[in-house]
Amino acid sequence: MTEEHTTGGACLSQSDRRMTAGAEGGADVTKEAWPAQPRPLSHDRVTLVVDGTHFVVDPAVFTAYPDTVLGRMFGRARQHSFTRPNAKGEYEIAEGIGASIFRVILDYYRVGVLHCPEGLSLAELREACDYLCINFDYSTVRCRDLSALLHELSNDGARRQFEAFLEELLVPAMVASAQEGERECHIVVLTDDDNVDWDHDNPPPMGEENSQILYSSKLYRFFKFIENRDVAKALLKERGLKNIRIGIEGYPTCKEKVKRRPGGKSEVIYSYVQRPFIQLSWEKEEGKSRHVDFQCVRSRSVPNLITAMGEGPPQVDELDRLNGPAPPGPDL
Repeated sequence: MTEEHTTGGACLSQSDRRMTAGAEGGADVTKEAWPAQPRPLSHDRVTLVVDGTHFVVDPAVFTAYPDTVLGRMFGRARQHSFTRPNAKGEYEIAEGIGASIFRVILDYYRVGVLHCPEGLSLAELREACDYLCINFDYSTVRCRDLSALLHELSNDGARRQFEAFLEELLVPAMVASAQEGERECHIVVLTDDDNVDWDHDNPPPMGEENSQILYSSKLYRFFKFIENRDVAKALLKERGLKNIRIGIEGYPTCKEKVKRRPGGKSEVIYSYVQRPFIQLSWEKEEGKSRHVDFQCVRSRSVPNLITAMGEGPPQVDELDRLNGPAPPGPDL
């Protein structure tokens, strides 16, 4: 069933919402007039097609928010014919956004607030707001599910915070590894109060000496939450890094005790703490680095018994044939 929603009309009460039938071709058409705030209205109407649903609106409601996508489309862009309708005179917009989501978007243009009803995905509403350049924060969103709203706001805050951590702490550590010729980096995040005291003669036997160490209680707390680690991983992927692993691992801090083994050999037992780590790579040819080209390996096998006994013509390797001098031609 095709629905047609009309906005931007005169201010109507909730009881004035009505439904009519009898559209062209016998199809049922739902016309809904929403109450609107008093605003200068034009006599123009445009039809928007979103997810197969037709919305008839006054473009003046969009131009009141010129910094949004719809405000730009039906403002100067429409005046200069940058926004063009299809053959039916309708505007097909917001591809990928559902009709139920778009109804909430229209609420924003009507009253300046996004009222998210129960059962509607707040994450999908957030994606639609990002696509349409509509501000999504506590001042513009009303939602009964506070957990979902706070989760989305936390993702925003986590992204901004990790961008700062990346530039201030992580990038310098990656640059230090790159300047040593490395193409990957393993970074362990310790707290400001952690103390690392290793025995130089008996370091931990797990390769921790090759790790980069960052002392930051703020970054440590940030990585405690798995949702923050997901945000960080997504941002690192956007920056072109690969093979990203972010988690929690045990890291040796100081000697706990020393055991004497038979023969006078000492074994140092370390105390471990659980700390976040980041492992990533910027290697361009990672597949080729682990590939052995057997065409470039000179064969040392004995092809036959005659060659082993020193009889017969010498066997010429294909690599020798390519790199050596050309064989003499026949005597004429």
